[in-house]
Amino acid sequence: MGTTIEYYDFFVYGTAAALVFGQVFFPDSDPLTGALLSFATFGVAFVARPLGGVLFGHFGDRVGRKAALVTTLLMMGVATVAIGFIPSYAAIGVAAPLLLVALRFVQGVALGGEYGGAVLMTVEHSPPDRRGFYSSWVQTGAQFGLIIANVVYLVIGSVTSDAQFLSWGWRVPFWLSALLVILGLIIRLRLEESPEFKALKESKEIVPAPVVVVLRNHIREVLLIAGAAVGNSVTFYAATVFGLSYGSTHGFTRNQMLTVIIIAAVFVIVGSILMGALSDRFGRKRIFVIGNLAIAVTVFPWMLSFGTENLAVVIAAYLVMLVGYSMTWGTIGVFFSEVFDGAVRYTGLSIGFTIGVIVGGAATPLVLTKLVDQFSSAVPVMLWVTGAAVLRALRDPDAAGGSGPRPLGARLSVPGVTGLDHESEHHLETSKGSNHPCCRSCS
Repeated sequence: MGTTIEYYDFFVYGTAAALVFGQVFFPDSDPLTGALLSFATFGVAFVARPLGGVLFGHFGDRVGRKAALVTTLLMMGVATVAIGFIPSYAAIGVAAPLLLVALRFVQGVALGGEYGGAVLMTVEHSPPDRRGFYSSWVQTGAQFGLIIANVVYLVIGSVTSDAQFLSWGWRVPFWLSALLVILGLIIRLRLEESPEFKALKESKEIVPAPVVVVLRNHIREVLLIAGAAVGNSVTFYAATVFGLSYGSTHGFTRNQMLTVIIIAAVFVIVGSILMGALSDRFGRKRIFVIGNLAIAVTVFPWMLSFGTENLAVVIAAYLVMLVGYSMTWGTIGVFFSEVFDGAVRYTGLSIGFTIGVIVGGAATPLVLTKLVDQFSSAVPVMLWVTGAAVLRALRDPDAAGGSGPRPLGARLSVPGVTGLDHESEHHLETSKGSNHPCCRSCS
């Protein structure tokens, strides 16, 4: 629920950037430049996400997963509501886009710390042989957030004229975030801390500087995670943000494309849960690699479908491509979580994921929009997404512990700090005061 709310806030901005921000905050620019500037502000959040990963990774590994998750949700909510109150460029001039960029930066910091904590809170509560299934539910928070954001825009767009939507209608989804954040805070404040973090605190396994340990001892794992996240981000933001903007100017209305995105997101929710469960049985690597190769093939009919100007064809092409995406997205959370020891897991996962997202997500809508304009062709878009998917498939997830299920993380090789290398049920026993032999032998 909390992840859904955070991603709702994040995607409300992405939808507004695709539909109205170019006109509201950059009205003196030609349509292409306005769209590019709008997507540039969208990308600011991705630049901020590694900072959020480091900040909340440290916070989550030192203080606890729960405290970090409550803080990220509050930050995201305040920034989102505030964006809804920013006056237009016509009212306050250049201060409007500057405020927009500043608040978007805060959103990025919050989301940079959100993903790692949400995945870990779930994985560290899960039985070892069901981590893929349970973590896939956290993954669906992104799609649920996207659905809610697009449904809200669809409703607002249906009851307002174009002039009203441009004037105040686009602000309503940002204001509604306040209600969702209150709900999310109630839920998160009632969460129990993860059994593994409790065990770390009781056994004094807390690391003083998690980011230093990660960068010194786990840089290879961080880079492998980043590489895996790049391809996922390229596919997702090409299909949602770029696809929404491109389709809205190539034969389809704004509401038609919002409907397509909603249908696609529902499909990914179901597909991700199914693939997460299958990864528990067949291994992370097999599902992950097949999914990437499927994306590389199906991106071509997806992009070509816009030229048909047939809504049913576009929907079908989206769903075909998103089979492969569901295979990667449904397994990627547990894949990342199984790389690091619990003492640095929040930091390592967050840094790796946010680096990959900034490379693959921030640039994608901007680059694809420019490529289409530069070459007057959809071919560069296909090659961009295909290249990202193939490169991701060629990486060896086993090198980062991705074949799973497996014990959560390897021993932590830090002088003076012992590491945990036992299954999560032993962590649970330790958190309850058990003197399990495994816990004594790990150090």
